[in-house]
Amino acid sequence: QLKLVESGGGSVQAGGTLRLSCAASNLAVQSNCMAWFRQAPGRERVLVAMMGYGDPTYSDSVKGRFTISEDNAENILYLQMNSLKPEDTAIYHCAAAFQLHCPWNGRQGDFGIWGQGTQVTVSS
Repeated sequence: QLKLVESGGGSVQAGGTLRLSCAASNLAVQSNCMAWFRQAPGRERVLVAMMGYGDPTYSDSVKGRFTISEDNAENILYLQMNSLKPEDTAIYHCAAAFQLHCPWNGRQGDFGIWGQGTQVTVSS
């Protein structure tokens, strides 16, 4: 069964760090475009970062603070989050597109499998 399971969320103060993990089952992270999305309360889910063929892509709001990476041996996707801000508070989901080239503009409909999400709360 294809599955993505996120972990690593929690509550931190502004300026703190967290590292999210996304463990993939029956799907190779190195062979697919992998992404992190987030959904804040009352807002739409948006792309945070994605990686596949070529350089990773980041949303402007996290560029320079977040880093997406993969451990191909362990088949895990990571999101290192530094200098966290209250506006980073959201549920974070990982997702996989069944292709190495990432969808144009991170179009969510092109990601075929999603994790259940992990909550990140940043207090001021």
